[in-house]
Amino acid sequence: MLDIQNYTSFVTAILVFQAVPGAGTIAILDATARQGRAAGMAAVLGTLLGDLVFMVGAALGLAALMQARPVVFQALQWFGVAYLVWLGVQLLRSPASGGPAQPAPAQPAAAYFRKAVLVSLTNPKVLLFFVAFFPLFLKPGASAATLPVMMLHVTVLSLAYQAALVLVGNLIAVRLAGFAGARRAATRLAGLALIGLGAKLASGVR
Repeated sequence: MLDIQNYTSFVTAILVFQAVPGAGTIAILDATARQGRAAGMAAVLGTLLGDLVFMVGAALGLAALMQARPVVFQALQWFGVAYLVWLGVQLLRSPASGGPAQPAPAQPAAAYFRKAVLVSLTNPKVLLFFVAFFPLFLKPGASAATLPVMMLHVTVLSLAYQAALVLVGNLIAVRLAGFAGARRAATRLAGLALIGLGAKLASGVR
């Protein structure tokens, strides 16, 4: 599709990362638990906005790099492979932890939006992820439209997954988030999937 290589792996990787419980997921479940779907969706939009800021920064830097330093761009692809594998190993080694916060006084949905934006923007690993992630799926000589299309894929798939967390309802989502066994299994499976994706993508780096 356009100049995205390994398109199926690209979509799979996005979904795998969404399935890994992280600070953004916890913020969304927390907002849903406290104030219901409106607050949960506000947190979703906040998380997406924070991610978009990092994606734009990563895309602007990568677009310039592709034009000026093709060799460095190829090195970034290898870095991306190593980063995916490293993330997978970390997920396999890390204990499942975290969960929705305890009940607190009610706040307007806008407060959960701002909180989610800050949660996203104060995590520099998100920028590092996008810098490592995008080069893995760009074909050599990719058109200028490819990075915006990749960003759109990430945003749409993230919105679909995160909105589903909210719409499934507080009862199911929060209970699953608090069940250590389910979190542990999801984390381990995601780790294995990332290592497998890294190995597959390594064969296509030239």
